Amino acid sequence: ILSLLCWAAGEVAAYPPWDFSWGEPASREARADPSTWSWVGDSQSPGTYRQHPVMVQCQEAQLVVTVHRDLFGTGRLVNAADLTLGPAACKHSSLSRAHNTVTFTAGLHECGSTVQITPDSLIYRTLLNYDPSPASNPVIIRTNPAIIPIECHYPRRENVSSNAIRPTWAPFSSTLSAEEKLVFSLRLMNEDWSAERPFTGFQLGDVLNIQAEVGTESHVPLRLFVDSCVAALSPGADSSPHYTIIDFNGCLVDGRLDDTSSAFITPRPREDMLRFRIDVFRFAGDTRNLIYITCHLKVTPADQTPDPLNKACSFNKARNTWAPVEGTRDICSCCEMGNCGSPALSRSLNPLDRWPGRRFRRHDTKEAEADVVIGPVLLWRDLGAGGRQQEGGQGGVTAVLGVGTVLLCVVAGVGLAAAVLAIGVGRRRCARAQA
Repeated sequence: ILSLLCWAAGEVAAYPPWDFSWGEPASREARADPSTWSWVGDSQSPGTYRQHPVMVQCQEAQLVVTVHRDLFGTGRLVNAADLTLGPAACKHSSLSRAHNTVTFTAGLHECGSTVQITPDSLIYRTLLNYDPSPASNPVIIRTNPAIIPIECHYPRRENVSSNAIRPTWAPFSSTLSAEEKLVFSLRLMNEDWSAERPFTGFQLGDVLNIQAEVGTESHVPLRLFVDSCVAALSPGADSSPHYTIIDFNGCLVDGRLDDTSSAFITPRPREDMLRFRIDVFRFAGDTRNLIYITCHLKVTPADQTPDPLNKACSFNKARNTWAPVEGTRDICSCCEMGNCGSPALSRSLNPLDRWPGRRFRRHDTKEAEADVVIGPVLLWRDLGAGGRQQEGGQGGVTAVLGVGTVLLCVVAGVGLAAAVLAIGVGRRRCARAQA
């Protein structure tokens, strides 16, 4: 009987006390973390909004985001004015009260979206923001804010337009090769650098693996450098607030701090690729928990010796000195002084001009460098000890109930054992009396 009671109590404790959707585990998992919802696909019927509250259509020159106002699947409709698109907080373009949907239509480069260039794709990224306004009582808020990342992928080497290609057009890839233009890119990589990883799910204490590349096409060998990197809450190095990660023409100054391990990866995989790691951080007081990283990339001829204006230097805490990825240590000495030459002078002198026998058109001076943005990198919200217990689903509550159940069973077992022992002693006394 005691074993049966303990088993029944354990089964009851395994269910969360406030969740009455035991028969729908899939829907319960979908509601566990609404901030990670994003779907890319065709339009769905209104009856499927519980599985697809956000739908994205990536069109030729714009994206269309359709949001059902029952965003969290609870039956409560969110206010359309609380939904915005991108860091620029663009408002919705239409509202359907019949279907309870909000539609955003924006160009691929509008609303503060960012573009990432990879060898095979153009990736446009933006955010759907939900920032609930106070209810009728301004003292309370009944829902949490949410950030939903949205991406549109376009092939680089194919024709994106649905129109027929005119015979007079020159193929895009052939034009690139003929003009010898350079394509700079930044990628967020996984732990072993074998593939790209999503921009979501980071926590304080994690590490961002960032890979900088330049597509050389038919170019002569090049060496890539990261001249500077700045983190901010929106794209662009001039945003405020901002935090400098790399400065002084290739000094990874974030690694100079005592509580970081940020550094360039040595050796390089290739001359036209450079990798570095930075510790995850967030801006104090920012409720969105996201960062954009803008880096200025540039190239020099691969056979050119690194110098104070073209270098990649990390701070070695064990030796208390700066060390370059390649070149002599003296090129990094200016990192400690914070003065490695005039950036304006460095950018005005195109290092490709030193190549013999190469002719440049007037607009080619910008080919050797570019500003590239990566982000938004989304961090999990730090809700404290109580918040983390709730964020983990019903597991935290179940653990407490499980401990209580075990204690109850132990107490009941001890009491029952005592009763059995007392009965045994009484029987022995009766037997002695009869004897």
